[in-house]
Amino acid sequence: MDTLNFVISAIAILGGFAIGYFVRKYIAKREIEGAEAKAEHLINEAKNKQKEYLLQAKDKAIKIIDDAKREEQQRRGELLHLQQRLEKRESIFDQKLLDLENKQQKLLDRAKEIEEVKEKINRIRDEQLQKLEKIAKMTKDQAKEVLLENTERIAKDDILARLRKIQNEGQDEIDKKAKEILSLSIQRCSTSHAQEIATTTVDLPSDEMKGRIIGREGRNIRAIEQLTGVEIVVDDTPMAITISGFSPIRRHVAKRALDSLISDGRIHPGRIEEAIENAKKEIALEIKKAGEDALYEMGITGIDPKLVQILGRLKFRTSYGHNVLLHSLEVAHLAGLLAEELKADVTICKKGGLFHDIGKAVDHEVKGGHPEIGYDIMKKFNMPEDIAYMCIAHHEDNPKTLEGIIVKVADAISGARPGARKDTYERYLQRLEELENVANAFAGVQKSYAIQAGREVRVFVVPEQIDDLEAAKLAQNIAHKIEEELKYPGEIKVNVIREMRITEYAR
Repeated sequence: MDTLNFVISAIAILGGFAIGYFVRKYIAKREIEGAEAKAEHLINEAKNKQKEYLLQAKDKAIKIIDDAKREEQQRRGELLHLQQRLEKRESIFDQKLLDLENKQQKLLDRAKEIEEVKEKINRIRDEQLQKLEKIAKMTKDQAKEVLLENTERIAKDDILARLRKIQNEGQDEIDKKAKEILSLSIQRCSTSHAQEIATTTVDLPSDEMKGRIIGREGRNIRAIEQLTGVEIVVDDTPMAITISGFSPIRRHVAKRALDSLISDGRIHPGRIEEAIENAKKEIALEIKKAGEDALYEMGITGIDPKLVQILGRLKFRTSYGHNVLLHSLEVAHLAGLLAEELKADVTICKKGGLFHDIGKAVDHEVKGGHPEIGYDIMKKFNMPEDIAYMCIAHHEDNPKTLEGIIVKVADAISGARPGARKDTYERYLQRLEELENVANAFAGVQKSYAIQAGREVRVFVVPEQIDDLEAAKLAQNIAHKIEEELKYPGEIKVNVIREMRITEYAR
């Protein structure tokens, strides 16, 4: 029974497998047939879309080809039009070129005809000149000279009168305007004048101190003179000794050292050396402060400290007895005021006026004139060319810039003010002698006199050799030569005097 059940079960299972197999095979067949139908449907749709796309692409291609053909035809038309225009223009240019060549040939022919006519005229003129020279018995140059001499003789008085009128009218107007500007600037500038001499006096508490300063066998005074480079003059002046020297810095160092020694009471070579070193340090600080104060007064900033130190040294430098630092400050103030009146650069004028004599701070140590030394110093410290040029401009006859002229005028005003400068007796006589020698060097001068402290030169000429026109020229020549050869503050007036006396007797 069990076997039968087993067999029946096995047959059932095999039958189930067989039925499942056939069912599965049928289902798979149906799915394959559905997929194939679907694939065929997709393929058909793709073929249809491909045909549509091909038709669209063909239409676009045809349209593009038509557009290209149309554009090409349009461009060919434009090129044809341009070609026609170029050909037409080329023909016009060819015609113009032919016309220009014809005109050029005509001009050449005309120029040739003109040259032939000119040569003919020159030949006729030469022949006429030869005939005139033969008739007049003188050459062309001789006749020209005679004509000029006659014309000059006739017109000399008229020329001289005209010259004087022009000079007087122009000079009067210039003087009037210049006086207005200068007077206004000078009134607005008020500075002090400090004159220096070559000696400094040291007050003593008693005459007994003179012996202590001299020292045993003069060792103290020799030590002071050797270390400072000055001369100590011990004379009969009560309660005082004199320090003599051309360098103000050395005199001030010696004075401060002596004041320190006198107040301390210990005077011997070792103490003298220490006092002089301390005095030098104090003077160096004072020099720096003087430069800083000058810049502060002028409102100038951004200057190199070394240049400030050099500027401060001008406090102990004099020129014709005039303190150079005070002179530089006055020139800077005047230059700034004049620049305002004349619409010039005020900054350049102020800086240029303050530093215009900077070369005098070291001119006893460096070779050369102070204008060139000052210019080199300014360029060394990278100062602008317009400002550095002022060192040279204030000694040039015709400065190149308006600011240079202003600084030169301000320098002349400051140096020519009453009481600003003074001179030694020997230098004063030398200056007068040089002025007279310059005037006497000209031909036709009978004698000359320098008067008014050398501010005027009166020149007497021989009337038979110098006429009125030549006297005017002589005055100008003498003035120019004085400007070229001599150095002087202010201006010098040149007066040429021509006196003609004719005497006759009636018998």
